[in-house]
Amino acid sequence: MSRMRINIACLQETKWVAEKAREIERTGFKMWYTGKTRNRNGVAIIVDGNLKDEVVEIKRKSDRIIFVKLMIDEETFNIISAYAPQIGLDESTKKAFWEDLEEIVQGVPLGEKLFIGADLNGHVGSTNEGFERVHGGYGYGVKNEGRESILDFAVAYDLILANTFFKK
Repeated sequence: MSRMRINIACLQETKWVAEKAREIERTGFKMWYTGKTRNRNGVAIIVDGNLKDEVVEIKRKSDRIIFVKLMIDEETFNIISAYAPQIGLDESTKKAFWEDLEEIVQGVPLGEKLFIGADLNGHVGSTNEGFERVHGGYGYGVKNEGRESILDFAVAYDLILANTFFKK
């Protein structure tokens, strides 16, 4: 992260069990994480040393969602790291994930910046027909059944799928 000048990173599929924060040795970075079992459902957010003292709030919604709020100068940044249940898991697990994510997003006041770094376990595909406002047309691969949940969520909260706005 230091070499690439990355200030904030969202991690998914971590194996750390607990709801903790820790300094990353000799780097200045600080990591907040949550995970209930070692089955890789955990998530984390890492913040560089220049920003770690700007963190004003942390929410751990589940082992699949963590939220960090930073106040930098006069701007408020809300960062969410999320890991959606895979295709094939029961519908109640998927529904609970999307409801939890919605609850966190709805709690972000208008005017504050929101960034979601997530593995939403869906492929939105390379076409953006009907979703031009949120999908840039440069998606990867073939769409799957998770596509609708992702795109509907983006439309509902006026978000964009940033990685679909750039050629791979």
